[in-house]
Amino acid sequence: MPDKLHKTKGIVLRTVKYGETSVIVTIFTELFGVQSYLVNGVRTSTKKGTGKASLFQPTAILDMVVYHSELKQLQRIKEFRWGYLYKHILSDVRKNAVALFMVELLTKCLKQPEEHSDLFHFAEDAFMHLDESGETVAANFPLYFALHLPVFFGFRVNDNYSGMNSILDLQEGSFVQQVPSHPYFIEDKQAHITSQLLKTQQPAELDAIKLNHDFRRNLLFAYEKYYSLHIHDFGTMRTLLVLREILS
Repeated sequence: MPDKLHKTKGIVLRTVKYGETSVIVTIFTELFGVQSYLVNGVRTSTKKGTGKASLFQPTAILDMVVYHSELKQLQRIKEFRWGYLYKHILSDVRKNAVALFMVELLTKCLKQPEEHSDLFHFAEDAFMHLDESGETVAANFPLYFALHLPVFFGFRVNDNYSGMNSILDLQEGSFVQQVPSHPYFIEDKQAHITSQLLKTQQPAELDAIKLNHDFRRNLLFAYEKYYSLHIHDFGTMRTLLVLREILS
């Protein structure tokens, strides 16, 4: 029985060259969650072929018609085109660094190939907002994305910040009154800004949060620790080092 055809949107997470002209692409799809696709003939040296390969850059949002079989680890794509054409993300160095950080974070969190449409819509919306954003919003975007993504994986930071509960225990994911017995916590301005970021509903609101580069960087490293405490085998983020250089 042939595999069924489905229309789905997708966000490209990773592309690996395969053979002379093909690629294997990891795509976070609206219908099936994270999936791997073999795409033939997109790396030919003709002008037409080069154009096709550019669609499989990480962060690309695509409209696709795909063959899907639950029994296969490697799927195939029948048709693909831009689902959203970025104005800045692929050409602006800073926005590209932020977008690749978001892609790496998504990739590390998405372990199973299962439908996750709420998360897909959040991620798609986030990439589109980043593309359109001004400088302050773009600079704060990694913090916003890192704090709001855990909602979809069941380990969101509980925003119970107050004058009394002013220390964020990264292990518990909650604000507490006293310094924990372990080293995984943030306090003072870092804890207060985290609470502000958790209250942010729309990326445009990030414009009101003024931070310097060092402060952002230190906060990002704290959030990386938070993820590593809550996701098995999370490791460290390669894009964080790039982001650190670009945000300086």
